[in-house]
Amino acid sequence: MFFVSDIYTTPPDKFDTPLQKETYRVLQNLHIPFERVDTDEAITMEDCVQIDKKLDMKMVKTLFLCNRQQTAFYLFITAGDKPFRSKDFSNALGVARVSFAPVDLMEKMLGTKIGAATVFSAILDNNNAVQIVLDKDVMAKEWYGCSDGTTTGYMKIRTAQIIHDFLPFVEHKPSIIEV
Repeated sequence: MFFVSDIYTTPPDKFDTPLQKETYRVLQNLHIPFERVDTDEAITMEDCVQIDKKLDMKMVKTLFLCNRQQTAFYLFITAGDKPFRSKDFSNALGVARVSFAPVDLMEKMLGTKIGAATVFSAILDNNNAVQIVLDKDVMAKEWYGCSDGTTTGYMKIRTAQIIHDFLPFVEHKPSIIEV
């Protein structure tokens, strides 16, 4: 059985990654409330089903993409149950075809491993090398469910606070697309 802890409204007692620590520091500094759970390691969207039930929301799917030359990078945030089609993404954004970025670049640029990609990686992206791209469907949801930068910590935050408080704070203006 997949373990999901009780719901907490405070940061973890100890942090597993520098990004996780910064995520909670920024949320506290911006006075953004959250609910969070600790879990067994969750890598796939199927792993997130129990997390969704516990937090009463739907987890977003966060994909780290790049062009073939690895000179343009995108953090695409879409509905967790929505299939990803590179062609649709590229057409909607008006860019050359993209693919998944290599694991080593994900760790270097986002500060996460596979399964932990999160909008909070924008904290580490001081030179705006990664473009945040939001699916219009995500914008319409009241709640934003995502990783805290680890594969064992997940949280629920109001989507409006991600858009209007967090992203401006980290100086990232998201592109909104419909796919």
